[in-house]
Amino acid sequence: MTSPQHSSAPRSRADPRERPGARLWITVIVIGLVGQLAWTVENMYLNVFVYETITPEPAAIATMVALSAVAATAATIFVGAWSDRLRRRRVFIAIGYIAWGLCTAGFGLLAPESGAVAAPYVLAAVVGVIVLDCVMSVFGSGANDAAFGAWVTESTTVRTRGRVDGVVAIMPLMAMLLVFGLLDPLTRAGEWRLFFAVVGAATMITGVIAWFLVKDVSRDALPAGFHGPSVAVRLIEGFRPATIRANAPLYVSLALWLVVGTSSQVFLPYVIIYLQYWLQVESYALMLGVSLVAAAVISVLGGRVMDRVGKRRVLLPAAALFAVGLVLMFFARDMVFVIVAASLALGGMMLAIASISATVRDETPDGRAGMVQGLRMVTAIMVPMIVGPFLGAWVISGAGQTYVDLGVSKPVPGPEMFLAAAAVLVFVPVLAIVRARMERSR
Repeated sequence: MTSPQHSSAPRSRADPRERPGARLWITVIVIGLVGQLAWTVENMYLNVFVYETITPEPAAIATMVALSAVAATAATIFVGAWSDRLRRRRVFIAIGYIAWGLCTAGFGLLAPESGAVAAPYVLAAVVGVIVLDCVMSVFGSGANDAAFGAWVTESTTVRTRGRVDGVVAIMPLMAMLLVFGLLDPLTRAGEWRLFFAVVGAATMITGVIAWFLVKDVSRDALPAGFHGPSVAVRLIEGFRPATIRANAPLYVSLALWLVVGTSSQVFLPYVIIYLQYWLQVESYALMLGVSLVAAAVISVLGGRVMDRVGKRRVLLPAAALFAVGLVLMFFARDMVFVIVAASLALGGMMLAIASISATVRDETPDGRAGMVQGLRMVTAIMVPMIVGPFLGAWVISGAGQTYVDLGVSKPVPGPEMFLAAAAVLVFVPVLAIVRARMERSR
């Protein structure tokens, strides 16, 4: 892959992918939304579950997030290479979603009967949750990040990816909105078993639907010699120095994703705990719901702008909006202020991710969409989910914020984590300049 033919090359107007049809949009919305629904449970509510029923120690949450990220990345690299070789995405999406749903429902079996795990069994409970989280992440990442992500790349073109990725980018926000609006009351009532069962069932049903809904891209639309090397070779292909040199702008774009992803993971694993226990907002679901709708509007409108002015031009303003929102979150205390700050932060974050994601798709070498999804997992998921939560935990522990529950002082995330997240974003303009110079010199 030292001299690849990039998918960013101009496509013929006759290419049907130039005009995304109803089937593509339905597939993107249904598969993407339910996948992000399951990820919301894993990335946010599983942390709350551990905090409330097992242990409030932030290090336990950070460890769980980090190990599941490693498992997810390994699965994405393998499934990405395998599905590249087979030129089939549907089977991995359908079967993966069904197994993903089973694992998600399985968390309910770990929920303690009395509402909290007895002290002697805390370690065993933490280990059990982490192991199941890793298994779930293997199936979820293989189906969603590797297979579905590659399918979106192959089903779109340079001219259509801005608007499609603008919609894909809001799926996490819409999933959060659905969970907050429909399922959060279950968690507040301690009905964790029913909560996990509902999300697991929805994910399994989506796997069945995917078998009939997802249509693999025609072989005629893929480059000649697509099969190329074996799965074993593909597993390491993306990490070879020759591959990196031949696709340098792609790897800088992935590095940008690493920065934005790390910034988001400094605070996202702890944000519900922060709102509920530090700000002590009873209606935090409503607060987040309004913020998510506003952020979704920013992302969708920004996606349309990207297709007109260029994906790269949107990145720096989006990152700046993200940083401003984070700084405002440090000062926000009342509901209106928090909603405004959160809307700016989440909107900027999603728009920045959409810009980077669409750019990465444009820079993906033909026949290597699955491989690039594996690389994306390393830079956008694994490293951020290892570095970000531990950075957040370090800031939280250093700040020493606590609250009193039944006479017992417990650690709680404070607003300092938002400033730490904003500080990480200073690397975005640096890498953007490096990428621009690389592209001018090619």
